[in-house]
Amino acid sequence: MPQIVQGGQPLVRNASAVATELIRQAILDGGLSPGERLKEEELAQRLGISRTPVREALLILQTEGLVEAAPNRGATVRAHDADDLDDLYQLRALLEGHAARQAALRATDEAIAALWASCDRFSNVANEDDVRAIVQENLFFHHAVLEASGSARLDAMVRKVIELPLVYKSYIWYSPRQREISVHYHRQITHALEMRDAERAEWVMKEHVFEARDLLVAHVRELEDRA
Repeated sequence: MPQIVQGGQPLVRNASAVATELIRQAILDGGLSPGERLKEEELAQRLGISRTPVREALLILQTEGLVEAAPNRGATVRAHDADDLDDLYQLRALLEGHAARQAALRATDEAIAALWASCDRFSNVANEDDVRAIVQENLFFHHAVLEASGSARLDAMVRKVIELPLVYKSYIWYSPRQREISVHYHRQITHALEMRDAERAEWVMKEHVFEARDLLVAHVRELEDRA
């Protein structure tokens, strides 16, 4: 995890926000694994800041669902079993499907152009082995659809169910063919938005989410069976 410095000194201003973002990124990148303990002192040393902003960051991440706290154990990266992930994906499909429907009615031409550009970038990185780049572009696309929906409430609700699968490094398990399928879904969603076809946009988004669910849940169940 990188240390944030400014002028040769650790960044103090808005330190809790910095700590929150860095710890979140470490969780999503796989640097901190599900079930791993998050020790305030150790994190503070790695970030080059005091324990107070780290403590505040862990509380924020707890409300986001990425961190959980238990008596006599402290904070840990939240772990989910296959049934829990399946339930989260059911919720994600409903929320993102609705967001896509609203985006088809509200998206500006500029927003649609940005989505087409994202599709091109996603297609390029999908052919590479840079999982982090794939994750980042995928997040950009889904957040762009949420923004185009015009609902700040939806954006806040969906963030949790979009980011959680990343904790399980789901894209590592994607074959080249499965990455191609993701690219295809992104293009089909964007086309539906461009055509202002709200019904199709919702349907394709749901199919896209369920396709990802099937892959992740199957792998998590396999890991559970081995345990």
